[in-house]
This record gives sequence, C-alpha cells and structure tokens, in this order.
Amino acid sequence: MDQFSPLPSFRVVPNLEQATPDRPTFVAVGVFDGVHLGHQALLEQMIAAAHTANARPAVLTFFPHPAVYLQQLQGRYYLTTLEERVRLLAELGIELVITHPFDEVTRTTHAAAFVDQLRHNLDMRALWGGHFSLGYERQGDLPFLQAQGASQGFTVHSVDDLLMWQGERVSSSRIRRALETGQMDVVTGCLGRPYRITGLVTHGQERGRTIGFPTANLAIWAEQIVPAYGVYATWAYVGGKRVPAATNVGVRPTVSGHNLTIEAHLLDFSDDIYAQEISLEFISYIRSEQKFAGLDSLKAQIAQDVAAVQSRLVEV
Repeated sequence: MDQFSPLPSFRVVPNLEQATPDRPTFVAVGVFDGVHLGHQALLEQMIAAAHTANARPAVLTFFPHPAVYLQQLQGRYYLTTLEERVRLLAELGIELVITHPFDEVTRTTHAAAFVDQLRHNLDMRALWGGHFSLGYERQGDLPFLQAQGASQGFTVHSVDDLLMWQGERVSSSRIRRALETGQMDVVTGCLGRPYRITGLVTHGQERGRTIGFPTANLAIWAEQIVPAYGVYATWAYVGGKRVPAATNVGVRPTVSGHNLTIEAHLLDFSDDIYAQEISLEFISYIRSEQKFAGLDSLKAQIAQDVAAVQSRLVEV
C-alpha cells in the first residue's frame, strides 16, 4: 500500500475551474470521505462504464466536508486526510480528482449553473452519484438532473448505495461511530481495509524509553478521527518497512497527561525515525486506557500488551 504510483494519466486539480474538457468524462460527485466499500462499489461501476465508452473516469469531491462548513463543526470529523482520499481514489483507477472547495460560493451555486460548469469544464457525458441533491437548497434532485441530461446530452446514474456489511448499511457515519467505540472489526469491514493514520514522529517525554518500551509519538492532522482511547494492535509503515506495533491512543493518565497522544511501540525495531512520516494501520483493539499505580505496574501491563499484539497480528 505504501508503494503506490498513480496512472500516468492521473491528475488532481484544486477546483472545477482548473479542470480541462480535453476528453469526454464520466464524473461522480460526492464527498467520498473514507472511500469505503459503498463508495468503491459506485466508483467501480462508473470506471467500467467509462472505459467501455472510451471516456475519462473522474471524481469531484468537496473540501471542507459540507457538514463541517454548514454546521461549523469543530474537532475530529474526517476519516481520511484529503491527500489520503485522493490517493485512494487514484488507486481505484480514477484518472482525475477535483478537490473543489465547499464555501459560500459553492453553497449558493444553483443546480443548473453547477451542471453547466460540469459540462463546460469536463465535457461531461455521464453524471454518477448516490442520492442526488446538487446545488443551492438541493435543487438538483434526480428528476431535475435527468431533465438536464436529456437536454444537454449526458446521462445520469443514481446508484443504490445500500451496500451492507453484517446486516447494516455501510456509511461514513457508521464508520465514525465504530471508531468512537473501538470496534475495529466493523471499521475494517466497512472500509474494506484497516483504518490508517499518518503523521510525523516527534520528540515526546521519552518515559517509554526509561521503562524499556520506547515509543514513536505521532503528530497527526487535528481534524482526523482517532479510535477510542486504548491500546491497539497496529502495523507501522516506516521507511518502506512494515513493522508490528503496540499503539496507545489517549492522554496517558498514569503520568498525568492531558493532551491526546498517539504512541507506537515498534516491536523489534531500533532505527532512529524522528521527523520521519509513518503510517499506522489499526488492526485490533486490545484494551481500554487506564491509570496505573505507578511505572512498574504500567511496565508490566505494556509487556502483556505487546504479547497480545504479537498474537493478534499473527492471526491476520
């Protein structure tokens, strides 16, 4: 997964105005936060149809998330960074990703004008999505878009996104809820891959080193959701290597911590990785975060955690 190279034809542009109508294009419009199995199913259908028609498969995604902008949400909400979202879309075979800003101009753009922009800037021949509601005050519903398509020469494909996993619909909101409760089996099942967080290794207080369990402290994007506080079996990707790691997410109550930290103890690994970017894939929840009587008790529990992590990662 770390060694990803997009197709030679792949492009990413920061807004619709910078797209070019140099090829007939099939475009899916949506946020696609997480690029979960439901998103993948829709996009795979569109990509196959685009290839059959000798057209370019494209995605117009929004950043910030419309919910973040409209509801003025603060804190951690996203399942992926924008860069990770783009990478995942390219990995599926999307050839053009437009990371269009969701701002006041976008919010107040009428559906007909938005369709005109798609036609003009993309040479759009097919519009794909789940439950359509494009444009100001959701004017661009499915009947409206179908009428626009009939008059302007593009087709509209509303794909049923009711993809199920273990009897419940796959959705970004379901994945967010599962992360908040540490249900990594649900998260992995709905994403079709383990949940990933990427950040730079920063200097911490180095208490782990003093008790024989040095950790890499990750500085991550402040708006990405982290799993519930606790200890996890994870894979760390660093310098082209995949390394098993016991990762703690929380505030370190035993040493009177207050701020969120993500600390990964990389097993059988001693390289100096300060200031390097590493990614963590969360495989399995081990235990909740707890306060210990002292460092000796904490050290004994970490040894048990490491053994549990080794066991869990052998199973997957």
